[in-house]
Amino acid sequence: MFNPFAKKSEPATPAQPEPTSLSWAQRLKNGLAKTRQQLGGQLSALFGGGKIDEDIYEELETILLTSDVGVSATQHLLEQLRSRVKKHDLQDTIALKQALKDTLLDLLTPLQVPLEVKDHQPFVMMMVGVNGAGKTTTIGKLAKYLQAQGKSVLIAAGDTFRAAAREQLQVWGERNDVHVIASESGDPAAVIYDAVNSAMARKIDVVIADTAGRLPTQLHLMDEIKKVQRVIDKALPGAPHEILLVLDANTGQNAVNQLKAFNEALGVTGLALTKLDGTAKGGVIAAIAHLNQQSASKIPVRFIGVGESIDDLRPFDAHDFIDALIDD
Repeated sequence: MFNPFAKKSEPATPAQPEPTSLSWAQRLKNGLAKTRQQLGGQLSALFGGGKIDEDIYEELETILLTSDVGVSATQHLLEQLRSRVKKHDLQDTIALKQALKDTLLDLLTPLQVPLEVKDHQPFVMMMVGVNGAGKTTTIGKLAKYLQAQGKSVLIAAGDTFRAAAREQLQVWGERNDVHVIASESGDPAAVIYDAVNSAMARKIDVVIADTAGRLPTQLHLMDEIKKVQRVIDKALPGAPHEILLVLDANTGQNAVNQLKAFNEALGVTGLALTKLDGTAKGGVIAAIAHLNQQSASKIPVRFIGVGESIDDLRPFDAHDFIDALIDD
């Protein structure tokens, strides 16, 4: 049985950022290169010309399923694609490629809701996710992103159960000139409570609160994170203003299971999809979008990460993502 809280290792210190002059669109394409080579190669053969028939739809179904789109989202995409083909009387598979991109755009665009931190001071973000998802690295990149917008940032090292997490955050803090509140032992909720109060006293714009990615059992983990959530609200009524779940795109459909578990426990308000530069097939984002369609809670993808550079965390843009995934 899948355990969304299984432990995965993370490096003790973050990788050094690599300066680059490439545009974000090019870095996104580079990050999705492995995905595009697999998916794009199959699609190029499929969309090379010829009549649209049932064999084409069956081949496309296989490609989508092996790209981690998932059964339900794949069925939805194929239904929408068939409808588009019929509506526009498409006859050739060359036209089918653009029709697929348009269908994906319809599905993914609702996920494209940027994070706004202007309505509260401090704006408190609670970061959650399993160990190994890239949560700590995402916090460092997120701090840099917010600083570039002119925001002052304070980081709360609330994962007091994993020393490496505190060390990583302290390195990120030094690198970005961001103060990190940490404790070598003790209650993670107390660390974050102190951080929120410190931010209020110092008029800091954004607090990014790390939380434990793993405890011995799922029940204890969620109880601990719920406690942190309650303590944040006591420190600043109405906070946290954002509960950002970090998901590793390489875990495929397991990422969907993690989303369901964390959302049920905490009420997730946004997602950061990481490690799209690895062996990720990228299709899981379609599965997440389809889950949103079926659910009362609409959880946007705030950010995607496509590399180790400190600038490789950007707001999700559905059009750019699809263009990077499926070459013209």
